[in-house]
Amino acid sequence: MVSGRTRGRRTPPVTATRHAGLRTCVGCRTRDERSALLRVVALVGNDAAQTDVSLLVPDGGGRLPGRGAWLHPRPDCLDKADQRRAFPRALRITHAVDLTPVREWIAGR
Repeated sequence: MVSGRTRGRRTPPVTATRHAGLRTCVGCRTRDERSALLRVVALVGNDAAQTDVSLLVPDGGGRLPGRGAWLHPRPDCLDKADQRRAFPRALRITHAVDLTPVREWIAGR
């Protein structure tokens, strides 16, 4: 038998471990599993367009449409992200954000 071959077929190349479930927290900038992070989405609607403020909502199920930002569900990470103005950059929006629903969701956990 030829080294590196099995029954006439080539062995698959050695690949790095897959990291499809890793996301980066916009607050503390550490990578973690998707299941440990909260997805936050900018709500699109008439109110946001009229007031130039986007309402950010928690997406616990990970199913809301649109671009999402990932955050550890902890007040310190939310405060860091707000301080650094990370949500507008991560969500690619140009106006201010309202974090009230996300703060309430984290406080209620």
